[in-house]
Amino acid sequence: MKKLSFAAGLGAAALSAALALPMAASAQNVATVNGKPVPKARVDMLMMQVTRQQAAQGQPAQVTPELEKQVKDEVVLREIFMQEAQRRGLQGSDDYKAQLELARQSILIRELFNDFQKKNKVSDAEVKAEYDKYKAQAGDKEYRARHILVEKEEDAVALVKQIKGGAKFEDLAKKSSKDPGSAQNGGDLDWAAPGSYVPEFSQAMTKLQKGEMTETPVKSQFGYHIIKLEDVRDTPFPPIEEVKPQIEQRLTQQKLATFRDELKSKAKTDYKFN
Repeated sequence: MKKLSFAAGLGAAALSAALALPMAASAQNVATVNGKPVPKARVDMLMMQVTRQQAAQGQPAQVTPELEKQVKDEVVLREIFMQEAQRRGLQGSDDYKAQLELARQSILIRELFNDFQKKNKVSDAEVKAEYDKYKAQAGDKEYRARHILVEKEEDAVALVKQIKGGAKFEDLAKKSSKDPGSAQNGGDLDWAAPGSYVPEFSQAMTKLQKGEMTETPVKSQFGYHIIKLEDVRDTPFPPIEEVKPQIEQRLTQQKLATFRDELKSKAKTDYKFN
């Protein structure tokens, strides 16, 4: 009796396994189109592309039920359309073959740069060095200045005399300055580091004391400036933790650009790039 029960048990187990195989295979598909299964792997791959695009656009990668449904719909529709295109023999056209080759190149090139990026990650030391460089360029002071910009030196001299005679700097800036960005604000340039301006302007500005004005017009490539220093303050600079993602992204792009340039320069080709 025991042997019969054991044999019967084996038979039942085999039958259950045989029935389970089609079910397991079916679980790997999201649909069947005209008798052809649509594998779930396609949904996973398309979903990965969608979340990558979200990340590239600075959006959080969120896989919602609505998004899953949209991706599944897209995958099944692609199978329907692809089958029809194949039925019409379009896969044999020269245009299809040319586009397929371009797509193959694009995918392989993307994998090349993804592989490089994985193997050449930006280090914390590189981020710190770049942060220190930005901080040094910004300087330790910011200046709030006003200016009046005119084309002729004699016009600037005349305006200086008017201001010394009691005319308000702001009123003359609104009336006479040809700088559209600041004229309507009374010549106000807001807070900025000296490096934000052309050298002639910043050198003259940083020599002024709070409330002082340049009595000699300052010539630059834009014309003649009369500069008034409103105030000076220590440069507010964000902590490294706050700007680290932006620095990492910029350094990553720089590394990729260098890698592309190296490949380009090492390639043996008779083609001349511009």
